[in-house]
Amino acid sequence: MVYAILFISLLVGVPVAFAIVAALIYFMATGALPYHPRIVATEMFGGINSFPLLAIPLFVLAGELMNASGITRRIIAFSIVIVGRLRAGLALVNIWASVVFAGLSGSAVADTSAIGRVFIPEMERAGYRRDFAAALTAASSVIGPIIPPSIPVIIYALTVGGVSVPALFLAGVVPGLLLAIFLSAYVMVVVGRVKTGGPSDRAALAEIPSQGKALLGGIIPLLMPVFVVGAIILGVVTPTEAASFAVVYALFVGVVLYREVGLRDLPAIFANSMRDSAIILIIIAAVSAANWLLTYNRVPNMLTDWVIGNVDSKFVFLLLIIVLFLFVGLFLEGIAAMLVLVPIVHPIAVSLGVDPVHFGIIVIFNLMIGLITPPLGLCLFVAEGVANVGMARLVRQIMPFFLVELAVLVLITFVPETVIALPRLLGF
Repeated sequence: MVYAILFISLLVGVPVAFAIVAALIYFMATGALPYHPRIVATEMFGGINSFPLLAIPLFVLAGELMNASGITRRIIAFSIVIVGRLRAGLALVNIWASVVFAGLSGSAVADTSAIGRVFIPEMERAGYRRDFAAALTAASSVIGPIIPPSIPVIIYALTVGGVSVPALFLAGVVPGLLLAIFLSAYVMVVVGRVKTGGPSDRAALAEIPSQGKALLGGIIPLLMPVFVVGAIILGVVTPTEAASFAVVYALFVGVVLYREVGLRDLPAIFANSMRDSAIILIIIAAVSAANWLLTYNRVPNMLTDWVIGNVDSKFVFLLLIIVLFLFVGLFLEGIAAMLVLVPIVHPIAVSLGVDPVHFGIIVIFNLMIGLITPPLGLCLFVAEGVANVGMARLVRQIMPFFLVELAVLVLITFVPETVIALPRLLGF
């Protein structure tokens, strides 16, 4: 009955957090064990009563401020100057703009929305198929939570404990760049089939009156992740303190430097940030209560004993993890899936000799792919909302991108040096 409540709630559209809480309360109220529903509230509060978690709303606020500062068009202009001359120039700009944007928002959904609104119509005007442009925007947005700073990385580190946030930040750099390179190679190969006419991609360069100014306009937003991640890596600040600096920097850029954010704009920006932060934190709170119940009943211990007794190969275990998280990502939001499953599978991975930092990036990368897989991929819904091409057409176009991202996932999973070499090089 507990699982029935959970699955039915999810199917009818009840938010993940409330579905979990409803199932927990029913179990505690009717179960044979002496639980009390009040424990749900206690464990939920305990799950978010953490100073490091303050980094999440602060990074969300910093991203909102930077988005409101008019940086999207500056990032696109910067990317056009860098890669716009190449074959499939506008498609490449879409991908590498996501790389730049990743250092600001750390959110794939925000990336899809901000870049998609500008770039999907622009690519269509240049002769690209609209459904292809929408699929490319959604696929490239997966880079956002992988390249630092990243909200999923902070949540992962807090979930497992003992894993360094700076090490995870550094570990995400190469996989994020590899994803951008693989996507770029794919669009350069298929550009002849998806571009049906229109002006040359290089024509976009003619619309930028000053390429030097465009480069400068892109470098200023890029400095924020450099300062934030650099300060964390050097041990100068904690992730929470770095997030506070990011907010101050974003305020300075928007209010003083670009002057595109006024005092009258701040209430709406703060309200949006509070809403987005609340969604993340209520999921963390609900899953914390669920994890307490699982731990109390020794479910992780039993599962660990079973896996160790039946799976003696690290290779097989990692293959099973890929399949598990890809399947879960079809139906469950990434952060919720991470909070539910990581406390169970992380100890198993460590016991089999998998590097904790390497495993963290595998999990995050895996779940971020779920953002572009039907039926519940959030980035798919955002891209379709912007492009209005129909979900069926968009899903057909997204499948080749899914295979490209799956290839990168397999690469970083079974070639650990692609993930852990940079953190080790810098002493983590």
